Amino acid sequence: MKHFICFMLFLATAFSQTPSAASASPSSEKRQVLWQKLESTIRDVDSHLDGVMGVAIEDLTTGDHFFLHENEVFAQASSIKITVLAQLYQQAQQGKLKLTDLYTVQASDLVPDSDIMGGLTPGVTRITLRDLATMMVAVSDNSATNVLIDRVGMDNVNSMLDSLGLSHTRLRRKMMDLKAAAEGRENISTPSEMMTLLEAIHHGKVLNKESTADFFKVLSTNKSSWIPRDLPADLKIANKPGSLEAVRNDSGIVFVEGHPYVICVMTSFLRNERDGEDAISKISLAAWRMFDRLSRASEYGRVVSPGNGAR
Repeated sequence: MKHFICFMLFLATAFSQTPSAASASPSSEKRQVLWQKLESTIRDVDSHLDGVMGVAIEDLTTGDHFFLHENEVFAQASSIKITVLAQLYQQAQQGKLKLTDLYTVQASDLVPDSDIMGGLTPGVTRITLRDLATMMVAVSDNSATNVLIDRVGMDNVNSMLDSLGLSHTRLRRKMMDLKAAAEGRENISTPSEMMTLLEAIHHGKVLNKESTADFFKVLSTNKSSWIPRDLPADLKIANKPGSLEAVRNDSGIVFVEGHPYVICVMTSFLRNERDGEDAISKISLAAWRMFDRLSRASEYGRVVSPGNGAR
């Protein structure tokens, strides 16, 4: 009887250990190795940057992620326009406005860095709110942004952020408001919070399916920035960069088939701003190379490109 009890205890112990021993599949272990190598690359870029860097990257399919100084607060510059765009689409979905509502351009709207609005005819030209949103993203038009901030309300943008638990992401001034900036009222966020915002929108937690699709369509109109700089030209990327003196940021989603991912890279205290831009592009390229392989590989790591047969 004693031997029987010992035998049963042995079986119970063996079976209780089986799930944990098998929980790490070869594919997940291989993914972990790739993430470790990506981490090594990012830390090397960070170590050579004369400035401060924060990074948040997340696989929107598996939830795997990498963080570096992810909770540090950074000035956002034009990257904060992502929050304005999100609130515009949320109000349109709620019926508070229509994206096709027309706005008449006013001379009082114009501020520096308004490449499109500055060329329109005040008092005559009428454009839709969606057109303003496209100008805000595609060419980072500051006048168009300020019109939209007035339309949706700064408090409403921040209330939306509060509802998502993003307490360190704040729209606190209009574009080119140097007085507000000098007083410390900077537009701010963290890598993790901007990642969370984009993730929530992607997963349909902020907008419905139709609005989400159009939101990312508009956010994909910026083609001259650091996340997409070295990536394939035909790859869909929805992002918004931002730049101020000693600050370079870029946040967005790269839509790799099967493995779309969020990438937010923020830099500040830069001695050389070009180095910050290059650092963002290097990290973006390293991330894409990993996700591209993951999207085309079997669980054993065999990547089959179009036109290649099995051997």
